[in-house]
Amino acid sequence: MDLKETIRSIPDWPIKGVIFRDLTTLMQNPLAFKKSCDILYDRYKDMSIDKIVGIDARGFVFGAVLAYKLGIGFIPVRKKGKLPWKTIQETYSLEYGEDTLEIHEDAVEKGEKVVIVDDLIATGGTVGATVKLVKKLEAQIIECAFIVELPELKGRDQIQDCKVFVITEFEGE
Repeated sequence: MDLKETIRSIPDWPIKGVIFRDLTTLMQNPLAFKKSCDILYDRYKDMSIDKIVGIDARGFVFGAVLAYKLGIGFIPVRKKGKLPWKTIQETYSLEYGEDTLEIHEDAVEKGEKVVIVDDLIATGGTVGATVKLVKKLEAQIIECAFIVELPELKGRDQIQDCKVFVITEFEGE
């Protein structure tokens, strides 16, 4: 099964000229969802990872499954104001303005090995902010993992000092 074929492409959303890659169709397909989660598990099962960091919101879906399968903890990185305890913050630029992500200040311990997971990397703003948050907590980032990459948007430029793993990509499509 080609996972790419299970991802819905929506032209001109959220604005004209953008093709939105909708992974909800992959997630609702039991074989595609299982395959994508199994690919992530097979990649990390022998790497002695301590925790999975999932990015709000679809990074929670894939990250939580991966943490469960690995038998390790899951750490949510959320949009500002959504976490109930003491947090640290990182603000990043959007096309129109900026946004802020947060993580609990006790989410990871110094030196812990983590993998950051999200569904898609496009411009890299959210993952770039997440990398900065994890580094502030002095954890070791093993890799950033994504189901889909949109390489023409150069999101990797935001995380040049981290290894990146991608299952599939849409380049200029």
